[in-house]
Amino acid sequence: MDDKQLRQNVIDELAFEPSIDAASIGVAAEHGVVTLSGHVSSYPQKMAAERAVWRVKGVRGIAQDIEVRLPGHKRRADDEIAQRAVNILAWNTQVPQDAVKVRVSEGWVTLSGEVSWNHQRTAAEKAVRELSGVVGVFNQIEIAPHVQPADVKQRIATALSRHARLEADRIGIVVDGTTVTLSGDVDSWDERIAAESAAWAVSGVRNVVDRLRIT
Repeated sequence: MDDKQLRQNVIDELAFEPSIDAASIGVAAEHGVVTLSGHVSSYPQKMAAERAVWRVKGVRGIAQDIEVRLPGHKRRADDEIAQRAVNILAWNTQVPQDAVKVRVSEGWVTLSGEVSWNHQRTAAEKAVRELSGVVGVFNQIEIAPHVQPADVKQRIATALSRHARLEADRIGIVVDGTTVTLSGDVDSWDERIAAESAAWAVSGVRNVVDRLRIT
């Protein structure tokens, strides 16, 4: 697929996605890398735009340069955003109580602290990015695993082989302490995400380096 057709497919996918007002989003494509520019009215729209682009066949990378411009009635003071973030995290059953700290500056939320699992880290970010007034999230939460299994590599390989979307023999796995590096080829972005998820699901993994290529 040439870049001209790829760009048009991305534009069509953004227009098709009901959660996005794509009128002010610019799209460029070069060698399979899509650049998004312009602005949207909320942070969830910005994230939805990125997810929509990854769904398009032929996309190999994304340069995300969309600005969040909140309408006047949706702007919130930083202290108000921070208090609402603290409250919503306290009510979230996936996030350990008092494990995550919140700092807000000009609508940007920074999350810090320690949790035991990656899904807890992800749940905290997902909870706060939906809040009105948020223009972006820096997720600096660290994973402090309670177990360091000696067979991390084997457990990841087994998980990959169980996954219907993946050809496990095409994926290389290197474990260095608590860091897992994935390499090799996959057929789609969905397969790439599935491989990452399999690695993150193993207790003891604190970092996943994704060097998988979409072919």
